[in-house]
Amino acid sequence: MASSSLFNASVSSLNPKHDPIRRRHHSTALLRHRPVVVSCTSSAKTADGNNNTTPIETVVKPRRTEDNIRDEARRHRSTAVNPFSARYVPFNAAPGSTEHYSLDEIVYRSRSGGLLDVEHDMEALKRFDGAYWRDLFDSRVGKSTWPYGSGVWSKKEWVLPEIDDDDIVSAFEGNSNLFWAERFGKKFLGMNDLWVKHCGISHTGSFKDLGMTVLVSQVNRLRKMERPVVGVGCASTGDTSAALSAYCAAAGIPSIVFLPANKISMAQLVQPIANGAFVLSIDTDFDGCMKLIREITSELPIYLANSLNSLRLEGQKTAAIEILQQFDWQVPDWVIVPGGNLGNIYAFYKGFKMCQELGLVDRIPRMVCAQAANANPLYLHYKSGWKDFKPMTASTTFASAIQIGDPVSIDRAVYALKKCNGIVEEATEEELMDAMAQADSTGMFICPHTGVALTALFKLRNQGVIAPTDRTVVVSTAHGLKFTQSKIDYHSKAIPDMACRFSNPPVEVKADFGAVMDVLKSYLGSQTLRS
Repeated sequence: MASSSLFNASVSSLNPKHDPIRRRHHSTALLRHRPVVVSCTSSAKTADGNNNTTPIETVVKPRRTEDNIRDEARRHRSTAVNPFSARYVPFNAAPGSTEHYSLDEIVYRSRSGGLLDVEHDMEALKRFDGAYWRDLFDSRVGKSTWPYGSGVWSKKEWVLPEIDDDDIVSAFEGNSNLFWAERFGKKFLGMNDLWVKHCGISHTGSFKDLGMTVLVSQVNRLRKMERPVVGVGCASTGDTSAALSAYCAAAGIPSIVFLPANKISMAQLVQPIANGAFVLSIDTDFDGCMKLIREITSELPIYLANSLNSLRLEGQKTAAIEILQQFDWQVPDWVIVPGGNLGNIYAFYKGFKMCQELGLVDRIPRMVCAQAANANPLYLHYKSGWKDFKPMTASTTFASAIQIGDPVSIDRAVYALKKCNGIVEEATEEELMDAMAQADSTGMFICPHTGVALTALFKLRNQGVIAPTDRTVVVSTAHGLKFTQSKIDYHSKAIPDMACRFSNPPVEVKADFGAVMDVLKSYLGSQTLRS
């Protein structure tokens, strides 16, 4: 097996079960002298039993004090030929299609006008068995080695295998918390194996960082190749612009952002402004901004950063691989993902499917795409039996990042859901806000989009579709701190026509000992009765 050669005498300490550093508490002394892990090459048995040379990791001497982590990676870079590659192909192309493009080309659509997909050389990847890939990916977790400290770039061979490490722009994104929602699951759903993947606990506070590190890294490469790219642009309801502006700022690349005026939270607006982006507030909705940015990028040397660009999905798919890693490569029964522009549901499917095809797992989970009822074109398409898709004009929703009526990735989402026997559910404004409040009351602090996904879970549990013992993962896409105003309005019962059943407003009391005692006794008595 390919994995057997990973653990010869020189690299045995990479095995988490045998690594004395990983098994002990990380004292200051241990961390100071921890060996550096870098990429090199080694002869390994392939899945077909042959020897081959491929990138693996080994332990080397501690980093020289005059080197930074990029210098260290450069110093130990392998001179061997990279066996892995990827290219653009038309999404879901007909058998026999020969249309393809280099990732170094600036292209967003196929010749027919359809979506593109990043296709990896699966035959090259399959020359190494699932155990090899599991061991390789696991050996990189928790390292500070460039670029493997990132949850995205720790899977570099499956993301952008040909990019030079020097061109990568990373904030060591990913590796986000998989939260066991113990109390929420037991109290509200009767479940004991419910998990929330907090993708919003990231550099800019949303899962968009996972895709943007890939896209901006490729732009960085293109600019060094002197391709005609002056800047990078996106239409956004908030999170995409935050991620784009942060990564462009880190790389010194101009970013241009089209935002729908008065339709995103102040916390989301301030991020691209603070990161130095050129922000245009446009009197339209997201779909109108998307139409404009596509027209602009076809005329000016501005690289399109929206999820129409399939590079983004290569980073986002690593969250699915990360979930499997965090479960020690056991496959959950269900994964529930909020959906707006619908690239994420396909990205998760692609990550799970690659793991299955390459032998890391033997199946993929069923997936659920959750939409706000005020912006639910996929849900309506699903309920019609996947008949003709009809775009809609999305109404205002607290889940502003998924307030999209004409999703770019509709074809990708339908494909993914059909392949995994998936389901689409919806959440009304009151349902999503109640679900958010319930989750927060058990120690989480989630965004409204996660409230949409939790509402879908409530409905599928009540219908008996999801069993109480099913291992279920809800994907949380953004940090709750970006949506504090909606939480304030909910707990103040300031939202028109909404009961706000789980609100918890502060109690006003005089600065008087007796008055405070009376209030506290009443509160503590009510808590005793509840318990």
